[in-house]
Amino acid sequence: MPDPLTQLNELLATILPANRFYAEKLSGLPTHFKTLTDFTATVPFTTKDELAADHESHPPYGTTHSFPLETYHRYHQTSGTRGKPLIWLDDSKNWTWILDNWEWVWRGSGVESGDTAFFPFSFGPFLGFWAGFEAATRMGVRAVPGGGLSSEDRLHLLKRSQSRILCCTPTYALRLAEVGLKIGLPVATLGVRTIVVCGEPGGSIPEVRRAIESTWQARVFDHHGMTEIGPVSVSSMDEPDLLLLRHSSYFCEVIDPENGNSITPGSGQTGELVLTTLGRHGSPLIRYRTGDLVKPVPHGDHFALDGGVLSRCDDMVVIRGINIHPSAIDAIVRSFPEIGEYQVEIDQRPSLSELSLRVEASEETAADLAHKLRSTFTLRIPVTAVPSHTLPTFEVKAKRWHIIQ
Repeated sequence: MPDPLTQLNELLATILPANRFYAEKLSGLPTHFKTLTDFTATVPFTTKDELAADHESHPPYGTTHSFPLETYHRYHQTSGTRGKPLIWLDDSKNWTWILDNWEWVWRGSGVESGDTAFFPFSFGPFLGFWAGFEAATRMGVRAVPGGGLSSEDRLHLLKRSQSRILCCTPTYALRLAEVGLKIGLPVATLGVRTIVVCGEPGGSIPEVRRAIESTWQARVFDHHGMTEIGPVSVSSMDEPDLLLLRHSSYFCEVIDPENGNSITPGSGQTGELVLTTLGRHGSPLIRYRTGDLVKPVPHGDHFALDGGVLSRCDDMVVIRGINIHPSAIDAIVRSFPEIGEYQVEIDQRPSLSELSLRVEASEETAADLAHKLRSTFTLRIPVTAVPSHTLPTFEVKAKRWHIIQ
């Protein structure tokens, strides 16, 4: 594997001084380092707020580009779930690097040339599915687009195409299984053997993973990435609770989100994942605070993420002194296979915030869920049962948490 220090020095030598954003941000600092410790002690973090301010001051693309704008041919943007979407551009070398990373994800999931993969989503402006689709075709996988169709029609197309691979969010994998039962087309009969899930936590949550695998009778692999970063991870083939990072493409760190200090893998601490894009020279990010909360553990010469991406750092809520992450709620809800969709409401208007759930389930199941939530968090969390098909369903990132202020 390439030496990360050499890659970091090559990155800085390539992008400076042409990259206006980093030329200004790193002004007066060394641009060549003898050790990784020198690099992390000297170079400041990059934040999403900085990028948003840069885009706001220099519309529409900001100043994060290392080369003339006419050399960029790929346009994508972030989902905008936490503010105005950021536009991210890539040149041909960037795009090749991104596809290389996604191919690593596919091969890490056991996907091979000659397989057929089904993509049951509409292609929006965010990067992930475009890159996954294109990387699959480049490595010889027959890629079946499922955009612009209902869930029922997608299931029929999935059957007709004889696809052995499915790529979607964890939520949508469960949704397709629910629709399959409704129309008399059980998903376990469709021949899918591998499901690569991304876009939201779930594939590394054992309860969610088991729910998908038992319903589809297929192996689930988790993956995560970001439009502004690229494809980052894939589940370990041998240890499904571990999410492997592509250290050859990213300089990876985990820090205490409060003070920025490094967290040692295996210490048992959780922290924020920080990434530097070693090969995306055209639109690089250096020491980018992803906002993803993770638990690093030693793995070979590097580290992996135990339990995948646990949550977003800013998603955690404190309810009567207890820290609650969305993944913890999701794990408990998904331990009840009879529950359909659900919503979480956080009411921050009282002096002490309150949390409650609505679930598509029977009154008895809602009561059982409330009991399990209370025993897990030592906190009373009201659960209300609602009829099936009354809560929103999601094709891509699910938005189940609602905050009232």
